[in-house]
Amino acid sequence: MAGFEGSSPKTVAYEPVSVKELLVEMKDTSELLIDLAYSAVLHGSEDIAREVLALEEKMDVLQLRARMSLMMAARNPDEVEALAPVLGLAAGADRISDAAGDIAKIVLEDIGLPEAMRAALPEAIETLVRGTLVADSPYADRTLLDINLESETGVRVIAIHRGDDWILNPGPETTITAEDRLILRGPERTVGEVYEAVTGEEYDAPEPPDSEVDDLERAVDSIVLMKNLSELAVDLAYGSILFDNEDLATEVRNLEVEVDALRSRFEAWLLRAAADADDPVALRGLIHLGVSTEVISDAALDISEGVLRGLSVHPVVELAVQESDEILTRVVVGEDSALDGERVADGVPAAELGMNVLAIRRGEDWMLAPDADATLRAGDVIIAKGTRTSSGEFEELAA
Repeated sequence: MAGFEGSSPKTVAYEPVSVKELLVEMKDTSELLIDLAYSAVLHGSEDIAREVLALEEKMDVLQLRARMSLMMAARNPDEVEALAPVLGLAAGADRISDAAGDIAKIVLEDIGLPEAMRAALPEAIETLVRGTLVADSPYADRTLLDINLESETGVRVIAIHRGDDWILNPGPETTITAEDRLILRGPERTVGEVYEAVTGEEYDAPEPPDSEVDDLERAVDSIVLMKNLSELAVDLAYGSILFDNEDLATEVRNLEVEVDALRSRFEAWLLRAAADADDPVALRGLIHLGVSTEVISDAALDISEGVLRGLSVHPVVELAVQESDEILTRVVVGEDSALDGERVADGVPAAELGMNVLAIRRGEDWMLAPDADATLRAGDVIIAKGTRTSSGEFEELAA
């Protein structure tokens, strides 16, 4: 079992627990693991890297509990077949967790990584920091709603590590207390102020050095795009299981092919950069990143494989997701669609349907929203998230 070096795996006993809650928690944990692992590398943060290993240990426990619950749900061969896609989810989550741990170890084990890497990062990437809440912080013992942090600063508390427990996606009624380790995400211009209010310490923003190696910049750009596409693949893979949606599973396969192609280009740029680098050995951390990123996209494909093979999801999952009003949807923009000509930056569609566009695929190219400043065209494939009612209306607009 993965975890902190030298630590003993925790004993896990079976507990009757909602399968839906386990699956959703595994999905949220997977996404946070990816975010934290890359942030640890991009900002050289050992604190965040250690949080990745702590979260990896939590994922191990979630997987065991999910397997136990699913085994209890199988009563005959038909149900065993229906549970296969969900067991694939547990296996995929394990690979994602291990890959995130490997990425974090680039920092913790001091594997060579070029300092110029951060210089090639897009300015749009939000900063992610980790800080421990001190007792005299103005935020201590207050709810997130009361603090109103996101509205006032643009900074979000995306997770709380409290003792051995994690609170993922904390809600407005969540109270934060002294010694909570907060994972904060937001724009560079305000995240430092929030960090100082949380910890009582001055925020030391990393200074990205200038990169004089164009091929290295291209290699790092490829890594960032691979990371974003792999993250989207994980989201769609879980959605394909939770909503038994073959279209979403098909897009996971398309994303995996795209990540494979990006890795090939990444390796070419990296080899060229090595010829001009003063210390080529310092580039080996990027090799680790490329391998681990591809593992994440492969794991997403593992998660969705059962749906791709036409295996129905077990009724226990179907009944659980009926409680959720928010779903992922995939639509293709038709020739005479009302969406043809709409700008993503203006909100898609113009009618207020409450749909959040996650990505657009045009041919073999992917544009990740909401940063994508694009005008929709007939033939575009749109991946969006919203209510069941909005999703139905959205599909009608696209047709």
